[in-house]
Amino acid sequence: MKTKSSKPAKNSVGGVRTAGVVLLICFIIAVCLFNFLFGNPANFQGGDPNNHPLPGNLLGTIYKGGVIVPVLQTLFLTVLVLSVERWFAIRKANGKSNLTKFVRNVKDCLEKNDLDGARALCEKQRGSVANVVLSALETYSQVENDSTLNKEQSVAAIQKRLEEATALELPTLEQNLPVIATMTTLGTLVGLLGTVIGMIRAFAALANAGAPDSIALSTGISEALINTAFGIATGACAVISYNYYTSKIDKLTYSIDEVGFTIVAAYNVAHK
Repeated sequence: MKTKSSKPAKNSVGGVRTAGVVLLICFIIAVCLFNFLFGNPANFQGGDPNNHPLPGNLLGTIYKGGVIVPVLQTLFLTVLVLSVERWFAIRKANGKSNLTKFVRNVKDCLEKNDLDGARALCEKQRGSVANVVLSALETYSQVENDSTLNKEQSVAAIQKRLEEATALELPTLEQNLPVIATMTTLGTLVGLLGTVIGMIRAFAALANAGAPDSIALSTGISEALINTAFGIATGACAVISYNYYTSKIDKLTYSIDEVGFTIVAAYNVAHK
């Protein structure tokens, strides 16, 4: 006879589920910034965006980076937005109080075979780890009251429930991280593309017969350097963000495994 499977707890992480929408909004913002802020005629000599930027004017200098700039800004803004979104999502997944303290308190309750105390801690804590533990405790109670199951079958049922609950939580914890990981390479490559285009324009200005076109030369060099800077910034932010949140998720996973092992061990001790 099989134990009645409890309904999986609703995932508590949440977050932005469509990164494409974020990407589109960031692109619109980047284009508006490029045309109306960086490309403002007031940033250039003679009020003409085709001229040199005013001395020391950073906005005009960025505008001279060319059409690759809004693309890089889109990637950069997307990394920032998704990083902030993951911060809130993983903070919610940790629960209301300190995760390490919660795990320690739950383990203490389980070692004393105080299931009600462990449940109360989970109800108070909330979050991904608490959801998984609470789900496993429900199965613990079910198999304990099911006389048709032997010890091995009961332990297997608890372990299966732990795996199912963990599988429900982990995908949303890792949500949008593949996008951030992609930006690591994509930002650098797009920045490199802008650098190459800028250098091509610079060398084309040098190749002109007679005196080189100083405006075209400086524009090409500006385009190359601005795109390099944005590409490096995007890639660096994406790498830092991805590694930071991956380590946070690893900590959550370890906490789930630690408490899950304690639940199984507690059942084995209580049913020798």
